[in-house]
Amino acid sequence: MTEKDSEKGSVKPEYDEPIQAEVLPVSNIQLGETRRALKSRHVQLIALGGCIGTGLFVGSGQSLAQSGPASLFLAYIVMSFVIWSVMNVLGEMNTYLPIAGASPSLYIDRFVDKSLAFATGWNYWYAYVFLMASEVTAAAIIIEYWTESVPAAAWIAIVLFLLAMLNSFLVKWYGETEFWLAIVKVVTIVGLIILSIVIFFGGTPKHDRLGFRYWKHGMAFREYLVTGGPGRLCGFWMAVVKSGFSFVLSPELITIASGETEAPRRNIPKATSRFIYRLAFFYILGTLAIGVIVSSKDPHLLSAVSKGSGSASASPFVIGIQNAGIRVLNHIINAVILTSSISSGNSFLYAGSRSLYSLAVDGQAPKIFKRCNRWGVPYVSVLFTILIACLSFLNASSSSAMVFTWFTNLSTISGFIAWICILITYLRFRRAMVKENMLNLMPFRSPFQPYASYITIFIVSLITITNGFPVFVGHHFTASSFIAAYITLPIFLVLYLGHKLFTKNWKWFKRVDELDITSGLAEAEEVESRYILPKPKNFLDKIWMWIA
Repeated sequence: MTEKDSEKGSVKPEYDEPIQAEVLPVSNIQLGETRRALKSRHVQLIALGGCIGTGLFVGSGQSLAQSGPASLFLAYIVMSFVIWSVMNVLGEMNTYLPIAGASPSLYIDRFVDKSLAFATGWNYWYAYVFLMASEVTAAAIIIEYWTESVPAAAWIAIVLFLLAMLNSFLVKWYGETEFWLAIVKVVTIVGLIILSIVIFFGGTPKHDRLGFRYWKHGMAFREYLVTGGPGRLCGFWMAVVKSGFSFVLSPELITIASGETEAPRRNIPKATSRFIYRLAFFYILGTLAIGVIVSSKDPHLLSAVSKGSGSASASPFVIGIQNAGIRVLNHIINAVILTSSISSGNSFLYAGSRSLYSLAVDGQAPKIFKRCNRWGVPYVSVLFTILIACLSFLNASSSSAMVFTWFTNLSTISGFIAWICILITYLRFRRAMVKENMLNLMPFRSPFQPYASYITIFIVSLITITNGFPVFVGHHFTASSFIAAYITLPIFLVLYLGHKLFTKNWKWFKRVDELDITSGLAEAEEVESRYILPKPKNFLDKIWMWIA
């Protein structure tokens, strides 16, 4: 591969001539105990589907009300850059070593330190558990938009059972489910963006041309906590912190799925390089659309935010559409929000169970979590993850809802800590590749490295340290808010330092000349050789192969 090809992030399969035939059925290819059954189209939509959840459809409304449309828009641009950078570094390491049981903690172990890998691995697992519980609870709240005759606990139990079934059998079932649910979300977002453009130009029953009406008269950047310029800065930064929940731990989904993906050296770079364009379209344009169709002072929005509603009544899209005089769509959007919650919960259960499986493979969790059923699914890890996710039942009681809020805050900051660890790992990996003069041999390379990683480390570290700034600004300090904002940091340190004490591992980092950048390459090349690049039969087939 030439340097030019590398810089473009392209992957050139090393086949003399494409053969239109399959060598082995996917179900027969096993690495370790899991099976490679996820296709390119599955992988490309897994991370995107994990990103498009209730955060965009509903959670963005709270940020709009607190911070204003310009702050919301700029916050999602900042966070999209962070996600792009994290996705790229994971894509580089993952494409180079797409081995069985791949996970971020595995790469941290190899290129930084085993204790840091232990802390990060368990940090990932409990973050995914809490994210899954959050989405399950959201699904129950969304259903209550239509009826309150059934207790929320019953809906939580039904959704948990559904997710358990989707993740207990063939991994292909998970991939297909996530693919089609993600398609529903993508089509809906595209439709909402188009509809927002129509509303923007006044093509509604009211014929009211909105333009950027809600960005004028000081409403673009709203004051938060304090007045004046500092208040507008606080509003912007709060939007940045809250936008993290929409994106948190989504880039890792592709890495975790790579151990069960067909032809990972072809499919992982494809999913990585295309992810940012889709992310920019759906999130950046989506938040821009929200900001032009709904006022940050809209009484319906403020009422829904104050009540903590998680259904269509709190969706800025629905509020904007209803204000434009368009009816019925609220029920359709609520149904889509429901599928979004189930889809995200499905992804987080998959990622959580595979994170636990990877820890067990690496000897950092009990061996029982390595057990797989005859379909190659680590069923013990799946069941244990679901068991802990039953914490979602806490939200069935108003007295314990505050505890659950702490859990969701914990998962977001856990994601930020994990990203810092991933970026440090990449910089160590890259240094080792440069030292061995192997950088140009990497099958996938992303642009602007290592500078993008340094910038992203600074941004994410700043967000992590300041995420609880409302506690200290404007005399709003409470012990519960402080604990919710920063409890993750001591938990991570206890895991990290506890592992060092237990294993007597007194080295902070492995030396660059100790880093293993070759083990697993033979396995990766052997896996890739089993998957033959198909030859398109016609022009439509060629287009489909490019998309999928």
